[in-house]
Amino acid sequence: MNKTRIGIIGTGFIAKGLLSLIQASSDFTSHKILTRRPLNDFQNYPSGLLTNSINELIDNSDVVFECSGDVIHATDCILAATNANKKVVTMNAEFHVTTGSYFTYRGDYVTDADGDQPGCQARLKQEVVGMGFEPMAYLNIKGFLNLNPERKEMEYWSKLQSLSLDQTVSFTDGTKLQVEQAFVANGLGATIPSNGMLGATVESLYHTDYLVEIAEQIGQPISDFVLCKGAPPGVLIIAKSAIADSLGDYTPIKPLRTKNGRAYVLLKPYHLTYMETLNTVRKVLKGDEMLINNSNNPSLTVAAIAKRRISRGEVIEKGAGGFDVRGLAVKMHSNKNLVPICLLQNTKVIRDIEEGQLIGFDDVEMTETNALNFHFEILKI
Repeated sequence: MNKTRIGIIGTGFIAKGLLSLIQASSDFTSHKILTRRPLNDFQNYPSGLLTNSINELIDNSDVVFECSGDVIHATDCILAATNANKKVVTMNAEFHVTTGSYFTYRGDYVTDADGDQPGCQARLKQEVVGMGFEPMAYLNIKGFLNLNPERKEMEYWSKLQSLSLDQTVSFTDGTKLQVEQAFVANGLGATIPSNGMLGATVESLYHTDYLVEIAEQIGQPISDFVLCKGAPPGVLIIAKSAIADSLGDYTPIKPLRTKNGRAYVLLKPYHLTYMETLNTVRKVLKGDEMLINNSNNPSLTVAAIAKRRISRGEVIEKGAGGFDVRGLAVKMHSNKNLVPICLLQNTKVIRDIEEGQLIGFDDVEMTETNALNFHFEILKI
């Protein structure tokens, strides 16, 4: 049996986990993993597996899996892979919501994977729609948020959870969920009720009738998040169904109803990140349609809002996952001057920015990159 070669872009948490799955599988192998770091920095990878050359990775891959976490780097690598007619699977919502629509518009095969929140919500949508439900709200579940965490606290949790510092910050200050739910909205035909979403605190996941009312008023499903202590770290769709309604107190259906009975709570109580990824790759190889992409006509982007006063001449080292700004999902075409948060990398500030201010292109000096150029191309679509 010839094994499918998966080229991995990235060497972080997701990449390491994916490699362990590949090594344990009977149908996959990995010949190359792309890194930007010196190859002698690594001790725990088989000899010859790592490369600094995207072309070498492409030449030794049947499918490319991108999980670097860096939008600018990911955009360059995915451009090279798709130009070589490779199918690309990602676990990188930040890439999709920032530049992914450029590739969708070109007709490239670039899909996010099962395992992360967007992919899991997309897969759950397939299941519930197949059962006759009509999604009204796609929800990310959080236990808490701290919009401006202290560095010392984040360093502690980063070390404890064996996650990078920027991942820990992005999870904590809400940037990650803003990115994920904007991506979900673009990819699944939903919208947000307001900039930044509602993010209501609910007693239980069944206290979500208000989202049905909002979705009905807007005439479109809602992408949002809820804060619910004790809820599982999974994904949730609130959905209506005339068929389910007709079943009355039928035992399997009754416990799924929201508190006021307006809809049904359809929960996948887990998302297992890299452990679910090879299921996506197998479906890709079978010829399945893409699980989720940012669509070729996105309506939302994720802007950057200042966590503190930032003076002219300072440098924003990192947007998503940094200590200067956090992400906020906004309507794209009414906010064309706002800088997508994931494009802020070592960016010089040229005008004073106040705490709570949304950062525009007039406020910073941007470095020209493919990612920046593709963002402007998307605005023209």
